[in-house]
Amino acid sequence: MTKRILDNVKDYYGKVIESSRDLKTSACTADKHALTKSVKEALSLINEEVNSRYFGCGITLPPALEGCSVLDLGCGAGRDCFCLSKLVGPNGRVTGIDMTPELLDIAKKNVDCHTKTFGYSKPNVEFKSGFIEQLDKAGIERESYDVIVSNCVINLSPDKEAVLSQAFTALKEGGELYFSDMYTDSKLSAEIKNDSILWGEGIAGALHWQDLLEMAKRIGFTTPILYKASPICLIDKHIQTRVGNAKFISATYRLFKLPKHNVPKMLVTYCGNIEGHEHNFKFDIYNNFKTNQRHLVSKELSLIFSTTRYAKYFRIEKYEHTLEKTNPFSIAYEE
Repeated sequence: MTKRILDNVKDYYGKVIESSRDLKTSACTADKHALTKSVKEALSLINEEVNSRYFGCGITLPPALEGCSVLDLGCGAGRDCFCLSKLVGPNGRVTGIDMTPELLDIAKKNVDCHTKTFGYSKPNVEFKSGFIEQLDKAGIERESYDVIVSNCVINLSPDKEAVLSQAFTALKEGGELYFSDMYTDSKLSAEIKNDSILWGEGIAGALHWQDLLEMAKRIGFTTPILYKASPICLIDKHIQTRVGNAKFISATYRLFKLPKHNVPKMLVTYCGNIEGHEHNFKFDIYNNFKTNQRHLVSKELSLIFSTTRYAKYFRIEKYEHTLEKTNPFSIAYEE
């Protein structure tokens, strides 16, 4: 069944659909309302041939990427890879991996023109043919990437735990998996899971959202940190009938590979020095850090802000709260 699903998905995106306009859900309509100036610029520089074969369901371009090594799982024709190429700068590097020859041909053909557009003396992006469930067989080395991204692709995999496990292995300690994907609130029937069109659309392979939490824990990631979620509209009436009352969303999560340190809750202060986030930094749906204001965060977030690439953007203080030592003036005059 696994090979049949992979072959079906490969044909669906390589031969059946020619652009995102051919899809039967709203999943591949990315929300661009909160893009930073640098991301908008990077997106504006991507040529039309690459843009026309973009099938993502979010914006998987996290901040603070300068000089980073980034891997894109299921890169397709390379739109996100070329954006990342601009964002990491000439001293960073980007690798895209995909199993669809037709899309990889487009990506590889456009490396030189984007390198020239970005003003680089040599390419900082490469594309590999392979399966995201088998990164090691595609030549992806262990602990070699700072950041891994994926844009509405893991739902197309018949073995999602293998994908996340391989990503965990490929990340450096302190690395981040930042990905958008499709999720459902229902357990899908065998009939739905055997439908080739529903697999191609990502519906049949949509993970139940609670399964992601359990899977991440087994592999060794942090608790999945939800950054954004939005409903998916099933445009095709036939598909609506097939899935019944099941609901689907597009959601962006952060997962981190952290050292095994035991840290207490900390007070963290965002310094305002991430480009495009000078006044505040939205980290997830619950935490929007205003510049130069202290926040008490959980043990897990304390570890993230002290051991990952975000550490240089935060000041960390021990939290030593006692009623006797509370200074009313520090509370009254804290902005």
